[in-house]
Amino acid sequence: MAENIVKVNEVTRVTPLADPSSTTTAPFTLPLTYLDIYWFKVLPVERLFFYQVTDLTRDFFDSVILPKLKHSLSLTLLHYLPLAGNIMWPEGTQKPAVYFFPDNDDGVSVTVAESSSDSTDLFSLLSGNGIRKAVEFHPLVPNLPISDDKAEIIAVQITLFLKEGYSIGITSHHAVLDGKSSTLFVKSWAYLCKHLQQNPTCLPPELTPFLDRNVIKDPEGRDMVELNNWFDHKQSLKVLPFAVSVDLSKLVRATFKLSREDIKKLRDKVNEIVTASDVKKSRQLHLSNFVLTLAYVFVCMFKAKTGKAQGNRNALVGFTADYRTRLDPPVPDNYFGNCNGIHGAVTEASEVKQENGVAFAAEMISDLIKGIDANVADEGSDVKIAKIVEHAKQGAFMLSVAGSTRFDVYGSDFGWGRPRKVEIVSIDRTGAVSFAESKDGGGGVEVGVVLEKQEMEVFASLFTNGLKK
Repeated sequence: MAENIVKVNEVTRVTPLADPSSTTTAPFTLPLTYLDIYWFKVLPVERLFFYQVTDLTRDFFDSVILPKLKHSLSLTLLHYLPLAGNIMWPEGTQKPAVYFFPDNDDGVSVTVAESSSDSTDLFSLLSGNGIRKAVEFHPLVPNLPISDDKAEIIAVQITLFLKEGYSIGITSHHAVLDGKSSTLFVKSWAYLCKHLQQNPTCLPPELTPFLDRNVIKDPEGRDMVELNNWFDHKQSLKVLPFAVSVDLSKLVRATFKLSREDIKKLRDKVNEIVTASDVKKSRQLHLSNFVLTLAYVFVCMFKAKTGKAQGNRNALVGFTADYRTRLDPPVPDNYFGNCNGIHGAVTEASEVKQENGVAFAAEMISDLIKGIDANVADEGSDVKIAKIVEHAKQGAFMLSVAGSTRFDVYGSDFGWGRPRKVEIVSIDRTGAVSFAESKDGGGGVEVGVVLEKQEMEVFASLFTNGLKK
């Protein structure tokens, strides 16, 4: 595979005041809830969207695509003002918050770059499903400026692949928005860009962010508990390196698919095994596409990572649950911010590596989902993360999920077609796998995996052969 050499042509700042027809925007402050602070020092999330434009010229990119992307971004930020601001913790305030000051020229950093690789196949390779070097994706996502006293919310990079297409990389601070909110922003940006000729000034209701933090009730002061869990007296806003320690140069990335038919076969097999059990035959499992996909990937990944040296080590599986419908009262579906939390379960290696390991894992994950309490936040971040760290010290195998099959990431059409591919680049540092709905809309699931090459070959064999069985 050719080396992805990226040349930066421009770094600019797009503000929500860039539209001359807009009225002056007043300063804006967005408080952080306990659900935001819960994620405060988790690594930024890096998403990458590939858009194929056949025979794309530099002139068309510079004169049409790039101006439209910038202009529509400025319009979108009028609706998403927090993204144009910074997380700050002014002296004398109780906790950090998001502050937007138009007089300070607050906005979003946008990097414009160009892939200068000699390979004309590079775009197709990077936006494909096969095995690719993980490091090749990092030049396509921007760094997020974070210091001791200020942290930007998002950064954007738009990269031209001459004659092939372009990519949009977005790096976002997890303390301000979760996956659902970040994809809501991208779809809003795409909507306004695609309809620029109609001079849009408003977003449809389903894309209009709900910014009122009062809907997140916190009578017990969980926000300060979470804050004390993360911060010392220095009040540093820098992100902690909460990630798997890996050499990125050794990692490869690939995408695996489960079709609707594959998932149905998994569901039928799991139900058959559970029904055959005298003890559990009366149980009704929550066998959603998510549960079955995670159970199958969990078992394949465990075997690929541990091989024969499994011993009696524990295995941990975790994911985030959306709380929007689980809070009392529920919050709007377009609520902008973090509204989720970590949930996980631990089991013994012997249970995962058994012949019916997928059925066992599906039962375990099903019970976990059915057990998510309506009051949701039963434990703070310190308790849950402490448990993860303790299992890690004991050599436990761990797998978590980034993304969701419900975000509709392939619905973000900026006017030149739907994405050819969407990747979550940051999973190579967190050790997670990524989930997304199938691009073809057939009800399947795409799974993004990052492993060392030998492990990837084993995982691919287990994944493919397991479906044949």
